[in-house]
Amino acid sequence: MYNNIIIVYENGILKRYPKNPILTPNKSNWWESQAVFNCATLYDGNKVHMLYRAIGEYENYISRIGYASSRDGYSFKRRNKIAFDPILDYEQFGIEDPRLSKIEDKTYVTYVVLSQHVKAGPAVSTALAAVNKDYSHFERLGIITSKEMDNKDVVLFPEKLPSKLNKGGKSFFSLHRPSSWVGKAYGVDSPSIWLGESSQLTTVEEHTLLMKPEFEWEQLKIGAGPPPLKTKYGWLVIYHGVSLDRIYSAGAAILDLNNPAKIVCRCNKPILTPTTEYEKSGDVDNVVFPTGLCNIDGELFLYYGGADKVCCLATAELDDLIQYIFQNNEI
Repeated sequence: MYNNIIIVYENGILKRYPKNPILTPNKSNWWESQAVFNCATLYDGNKVHMLYRAIGEYENYISRIGYASSRDGYSFKRRNKIAFDPILDYEQFGIEDPRLSKIEDKTYVTYVVLSQHVKAGPAVSTALAAVNKDYSHFERLGIITSKEMDNKDVVLFPEKLPSKLNKGGKSFFSLHRPSSWVGKAYGVDSPSIWLGESSQLTTVEEHTLLMKPEFEWEQLKIGAGPPPLKTKYGWLVIYHGVSLDRIYSAGAAILDLNNPAKIVCRCNKPILTPTTEYEKSGDVDNVVFPTGLCNIDGELFLYYGGADKVCCLATAELDDLIQYIFQNNEI
């Protein structure tokens, strides 16, 4: 199974799209004139839908969400108007870092909201919205994490899984990163990825520590990237890790299909780390921040933010990436 020769690039298995960045600031639209990054994606079998974080000014640094779509996964056409604007009280300081999941027949977006102005160093929460088919309407379902958790990087599994809360039944599962859950009481020294389980999407009832920083390139903290992708090998989880010198890289692990609390394997090397100018220099230097993942006919399209400034793409054959993770497994 794992005897094939695979191409390993300078800093991982993923190949950057030669025409990166795929989305850059649009000076003709005030709300996205300074930065566009950290894009969520969802492939419907015909089109890749994208929601991206946009900045129009630096004084207040209020994030909004734009929409773009692509027939081939490479070239995106965006709408001129704002897709998702901060209009509620809990959104007034910005809507950040969306992640898209389709569960049964409904599409959902999780997104970060700030408790106060970004320059004040606010605690963060994650909110949830349901999205209609043409991404023109967002039904807000409220905040789904508590403020004291300082919780972001919340992603939903795309289907219900066997439940610990309800024997014989199934529950919703999520990954999240409560930054305040650090110390002896939580069993971790740095912000880590937790597995959430609940009977409904708007709350999390059960929390299990899933992954904590283990390697030098992720020593400061880790957090979920795109929602887990179902494969025959298990749930593919792409996440970001931050080194002590604040370099953001992408990592990968595989979880058991029926028991996501069980890690099947975890790559001890980053699969992508900043090396290009658009990743090393921007509003925040040295950042590869994965937030979207699509499987298009066996090829993985990983969408990520570069240096908090632009949207980028890297690709790999699914089987090659899985092989790479198993070959560099360390759990």
